[in-house]
Amino acid sequence: MSKIFTPTNQIRLTNVAVVRIKKGGKRFEIACYRNKVVSWRNQVEKDIDEVLQTHTVFVNVSKGQVAKKEDLIKAFGKDDQTEICKDILAKGELQVSDKERHSQIEQLFKDIATTVADKCINPDVKRPFPVTIIEKAMKDVHYSVKPNQSAKQQALHVIKLLKDLMPIERAKMRLKVNCKGKAAKKLKEKLVKMEDVEIEKEERDQDEITILFLVDPGHFKEIDGLVQSESKGSAFLEIMSYKEVVLTDEYF
Repeated sequence: MSKIFTPTNQIRLTNVAVVRIKKGGKRFEIACYRNKVVSWRNQVEKDIDEVLQTHTVFVNVSKGQVAKKEDLIKAFGKDDQTEICKDILAKGELQVSDKERHSQIEQLFKDIATTVADKCINPDVKRPFPVTIIEKAMKDVHYSVKPNQSAKQQALHVIKLLKDLMPIERAKMRLKVNCKGKAAKKLKEKLVKMEDVEIEKEERDQDEITILFLVDPGHFKEIDGLVQSESKGSAFLEIMSYKEVVLTDEYF
């Protein structure tokens, strides 16, 4: 009985989502599981094996044609298939039907609105916004969803856009710092000078000072570095709450 010969540079896959990129004048594709590409880009899925059907780079997934090693090195500067797959996942274009693309964009739009609502408040009343209000505002500014960017990345951009339309700002986090000695006075002076820091309470006990304050989450690393450098590691910075809001039965 004769055997069917399958070329060694061909791999047949079914029920696959293809991510494609053009680089160095050539086309490269990877084969992924459906619905996993967006999860990976949104950092929901972190296991690459749950995303890739195979750690192989193709020139044509549907025909099972595998990319040549020399072409990979020329285009990507390396031949590590897994790392190249990750590059294509991050920058490539997901090949989907019009119906699938519309559904994914709708879901990403909602995810962005949910992220904005979770991170922000109305500064006039110190209360969070309902997701529906954020969705309406995004439509009012004609925001166009970027399929290759995560909801978190786009949410930060949306917040900036919405500031021209409505009273909105990042909800501040509440921090407490405890410091002793000469460093305490210097630390307080620098905190007060910071634009987004709002001192709520200050307590003194001889040479020890405890300060409770609010700050934009985007400045946390800066403040942590300031506390450590000014106190030479002797001060203690504590997160009291990640989002300071006033919660009631009604938003407005």
